[in-house]
Amino acid sequence: MTSSLRFVFDTNTIISALLIPVSKPRQAFDRAQDRGKILISMPALWELNEIIVRKKFDKYVSEEKRKGFLAALVKQAEFSEITETVTDCRDAKDNKFLELAVCGGADCIISGDADLLVLHPFRGIRILRPQQFLKEF
Repeated sequence: MTSSLRFVFDTNTIISALLIPVSKPRQAFDRAQDRGKILISMPALWELNEIIVRKKFDKYVSEEKRKGFLAALVKQAEFSEITETVTDCRDAKDNKFLELAVCGGADCIISGDADLLVLHPFRGIRILRPQQFLKEF
């Protein structure tokens, strides 16, 4: 059963969830899907699409399965249009996740990235490691 909860996952956490099925990132990803909606934006999707096809991941999961995972995510996720620019992250590449969270009305960002975690909470949005997310949700 879903609720109105809305979640943002950074790219590395999604990749970890895909590659390691028993990992905390995967457990967090599955729980987020069960409890609410995962948000995605075009900038986040472009980055994920670029990274998910890298050959170095072939030894973990076939490219076909990775693309299938991405297709399922796109089908199930809620797209949010980015209408506000955010420049608060010390790693400019991570601002896209803050923008997505703000524009999409996210309840939580799930990430292991120190550049994002240091901002917790960001404009009232919690930024949690997958392990913390699992404890709180």
